[in-house]
Amino acid sequence: MAAVPEVKSAGASIRESAISIIVLGFAADPMARWAWPESSEYLRIMPQFVNAIGGRAFEHRTAYITEGARAAALWLPPGIEPDEAEMNAVMEQSLRPEIAADIGAVMKGMAEHHPHEPHWYLPLVAADPNWIGQGLGTLLMKHALRRCDEEGVAAYLESSNPRNISFYERHGFKMTGKIQSGSSPVLTPMLRPASRAL
Repeated sequence: MAAVPEVKSAGASIRESAISIIVLGFAADPMARWAWPESSEYLRIMPQFVNAIGGRAFEHRTAYITEGARAAALWLPPGIEPDEAEMNAVMEQSLRPEIAADIGAVMKGMAEHHPHEPHWYLPLVAADPNWIGQGLGTLLMKHALRRCDEEGVAAYLESSNPRNISFYERHGFKMTGKIQSGSSPVLTPMLRPASRAL
């Protein structure tokens, strides 16, 4: 039987690699491609957006990557937020005027659904499409959720693709609402309540 690939904390040295995996993994994501439907614009802007929403994970060593750089997850520890100023700057320079109001409403919805209790936040998890179906997402999820359980802390995410909801549900996440405005796809906030490891 093949050995289970190792999960490592991704420090600054493999930041670019981890961001590239996520950009590849989100290339057909409904929300990302609604925001940036033109491929060259998506490839130019998405790395900046990934860095703004999840880049602080690298500073805290809570960005995880599987062996061979095939899948990555950016987790923000309790009390650490995305870089909102950077996110706004990325949006301002790249958004089509006709969706600006809807994006604003979606961002507002994200802020409203964010839990107030201490929690780990998963802004982004993805596999390189070349390696989808190898169980790498499950490996990354189990790795991070073990820590959530050891600390007795909740985990939270927003699913930007309806196809991924059942995957998150299998890992204990429950839908807490839906975020949608105008022409935007649905973003589904999901919470995994705190539980203590036995």
